[in-house]
Amino acid sequence: MAAVAGIAAATSRIASLGRAGDAAAARAVFDAMPQRDAMAWNAMLTAYERAARPRDALALFARAPAPDAYSLTAALAAAGALRCPAAGAQLHGRLLRLGLRAPLPVGNALVAMYAKCARADDAMLAFREMRDRNALSWCSLLHAYVASGHLRLAQELFDEMPSRNNVAWNTLLMGYSRSGYPRQCLLLFNKMRMAGLACDDATLCILVDACTELAHPSTGFAVHKIVLQSGWNAMAEVSNSLISLYTKFSLLEDAVRIFESMEVRTIVSWNSLIDAYMKLGYMEQAASLFRSVPENNVISWTSMIGGLARNGCADEALALFVEMSAHEHIHPDDFTFGAVMHACATSVSLASGRMVHGRVFQTGFVSYLYVANSLMDMYAKCGDVESASNVFNGIFGKDLVSWNTMLFGFAINGWANEALLVYESMKSHEVCPDEVTFAGLLTACSHSGLLEQGKIFFESMVSVHGIQPKTEHLSCILDMYARSGNITKAVEMLDQCSETVPTHNSDIHEALLSACSSEHLNARVARKVVEDMVATEPARDAGYVMLSNLFCASGQWKEAERVRRAMAEHGVKKSPGCSWIEVKGAVKVFVSGAQDPGHRGFVHDVLRLLDGEIRNITHCDVQS
Repeated sequence: MAAVAGIAAATSRIASLGRAGDAAAARAVFDAMPQRDAMAWNAMLTAYERAARPRDALALFARAPAPDAYSLTAALAAAGALRCPAAGAQLHGRLLRLGLRAPLPVGNALVAMYAKCARADDAMLAFREMRDRNALSWCSLLHAYVASGHLRLAQELFDEMPSRNNVAWNTLLMGYSRSGYPRQCLLLFNKMRMAGLACDDATLCILVDACTELAHPSTGFAVHKIVLQSGWNAMAEVSNSLISLYTKFSLLEDAVRIFESMEVRTIVSWNSLIDAYMKLGYMEQAASLFRSVPENNVISWTSMIGGLARNGCADEALALFVEMSAHEHIHPDDFTFGAVMHACATSVSLASGRMVHGRVFQTGFVSYLYVANSLMDMYAKCGDVESASNVFNGIFGKDLVSWNTMLFGFAINGWANEALLVYESMKSHEVCPDEVTFAGLLTACSHSGLLEQGKIFFESMVSVHGIQPKTEHLSCILDMYARSGNITKAVEMLDQCSETVPTHNSDIHEALLSACSSEHLNARVARKVVEDMVATEPARDAGYVMLSNLFCASGQWKEAERVRRAMAEHGVKKSPGCSWIEVKGAVKVFVSGAQDPGHRGFVHDVLRLLDGEIRNITHCDVQS
């Protein structure tokens, strides 16, 4: 009796610690038990489930001497939390062998597991095999259809459900919202209100997220009004969604007002406002808020690093990553590494990129597709095409981004044949190209002067794949004609696409000016292009400079001087030329016209030395 009482007391203690979320203390009590019954094992499994430690739950289940329906339910929940259908299928087979398929909680856990793993067919089979069903059974299958992207089946199941609770409505609302159908989501919400159901915090978060996908914030304002009327603005999650909504529409004052009105703020609240400042370019405010956060997490650091990189502060982003690495309790995730790689690519810092690659390898994130794609992009933009190719070849399950990134990497570095080979391999793997793919192909053809091949790609993009040309596609085509000196065809192409492509764009203007080369100067077209550039971007110097250079190259000095005078009258100054090299991991920038008194004498000495060496080499060649 004493032993039984001891087991009961220990089990009660494990359950109590589990409810408090202290799985480590519960495990210490569990390990200290000289004997354990099924209730003790189940209490420990539940403790791991409450503490969101599914791996530990599955490891413990594997050691359980005699699993029952309760422990199998907990193990299925753990497999679902890990999104691991292989483990779930093994558990499915085990419960069938043990004859434990019949209980309703087991059936619901099985359907829910397949739903979380986005295995709609398996979830549907498990649902059909259930003798008894309740609202949870129907909602789990609905979730499976939504998670798998089968919205039509989800709607059909929803329509035949014997009863629909808030969970069912929210699940279908979420499906439409996250699948890019915000208007259908809002229409469904109106039906929900007409059915007499009151919205909860989850409903409102879904609606606010749907409103961010609309072209205008007016519907978001209406949903915000519903939030205030229903009193759900007191929930931090709803306010966090509203901050993101106003950020998307660049309404920073409204986002700040919501943040300041919140009585309770979570770390998500702070991160949302940091992200808002960064997205709208207010880096100092973002940094100030970041330093004042009660407790930062990896998302806070990633928002700052990514924001700095996007706003042209790559060096600061890299420095912040180094600072983050010094914190023992903050560990970078795949999104962090993606943000750091973007910073390395922006600063063209190959040495930094390689060091970060080493850290990626050490932490085991090299197998993450998002990280691998970011590594490829970094190496390609830093000019190390071979390393980019090595990363590409090491990816087991390539997605469209992987193929496009490698194709673009070859294209921007002048490896046109390799870019075309990637496209051929892409087709052999039955990967459907998109507009980015064709932008890469046209870039490759443009950089290598492959006019005929580029024309074929441009035509097939529209006629075969149904992709309408964008500005970047037209710019590449115009550039190809420019390199071949065919100004007439370039103008024709521009006229043909003027109705479907926005042609008042700096890239298109510059491509057309390039077509007016010194060998085939068309002053009338060149002047018209510059007039358009000045009208749309009066402060930009590119049009004036390119036209002036064209006149100079053809010996029309008076025309060139007129362009320079017009540039001065409009107060436009030419941007100084700039180049850089990387020395011992540091990028050294050289700007035309800049003076550095501390190093000028040294540079002159080096130039004189090089001049002397060159003369000696020339002299030797003549003698030979």
